[in-house]
Amino acid sequence: MVVSVLNRRHVLAAGLGASVFALVPGRSVAQEPMRAVIVSGGVGGVFYPYGQILASLLSAAVPALAPIGQLTRGSVDNARLIQRGQADIGFSTLDSAYDAVNGVGAFAGDGKLDLSVLAVLYDSYLHIVAAGDKGIAGIGDLKGRKVSVGSTGSSTETIANRVLAAAGLDPHKDVERLNFGVAESADALKAGQIDAFFWIGGVPTAAVSSLAAAGQPKLAFLPTENVASIEKEYPGLYRPAVLPKTAYAGMTEDVPCLGVANVLIVSSKAEARFVTTVLDGIFANVELIRGSHPEAAKLSLESAAVRTAVPFHPAAEAYYASKGVPK
Repeated sequence: MVVSVLNRRHVLAAGLGASVFALVPGRSVAQEPMRAVIVSGGVGGVFYPYGQILASLLSAAVPALAPIGQLTRGSVDNARLIQRGQADIGFSTLDSAYDAVNGVGAFAGDGKLDLSVLAVLYDSYLHIVAAGDKGIAGIGDLKGRKVSVGSTGSSTETIANRVLAAAGLDPHKDVERLNFGVAESADALKAGQIDAFFWIGGVPTAAVSSLAAAGQPKLAFLPTENVASIEKEYPGLYRPAVLPKTAYAGMTEDVPCLGVANVLIVSSKAEARFVTTVLDGIFANVELIRGSHPEAAKLSLESAAVRTAVPFHPAAEAYYASKGVPK
């Protein structure tokens, strides 16, 4: 049973207005709620607050579920946690999900993971952020520099490796690698401990917004080079995108970059009842989700059902078909 939420009040959670939901009273629960551990990402990105929003909404709106939101290092962690049965729903970039189901890239030592897509959420944009006073104008200028390439095993690290290689650099030898999450990267750049960092995330990303607004140091956003060759090498995973000049304080022009879709993933063995209940809960209350964050505002039934290089869970496929999407 799914109940639409009628009222809400806002509280601050990880720098984002998360929602606490007040429901119509008098509902009964027919059976033990199903566990729904939702694994997201690090503080400072979009996955974490989005995951908290979903956990809060599903907890309030769907008595058949017992959701818990958990902080992780991101996509790669999430895929492995679901595979091990330690999580039920995970946020992932599409490229990490694709690598997971094919047992390649960061998952070369794992074998093929048994995962499926639950919903397509929004696109992430590659941020390559450098200190503006270090003479760094392009990716080639990162040679010999201290660069955070994202948390170990994260989708950011995977993309950073691919982008550095496409620019003619050896990602393991030509830069002094550090593995920081986005919040740590922003703090390290501000403290002068690194020269640049990579981040793949939604716009705006809270940690980057805070760093840009502080103005110390002034930031340089580097364009992603050789996007066409990256698209050719990894077909169906990336696309040309633009980080708009309105994204962060101090930007004066649009920056060409790499885009990648973000998806919710589940085990391919997840029960159909679980998948349908989660999707019912999300889309019965989609307007509340859309109002929680600029990236969450992009969620719709139609956009969630867009086919990608990773197949949908059969129950998700059936759910979208029952709603008449995709057309």
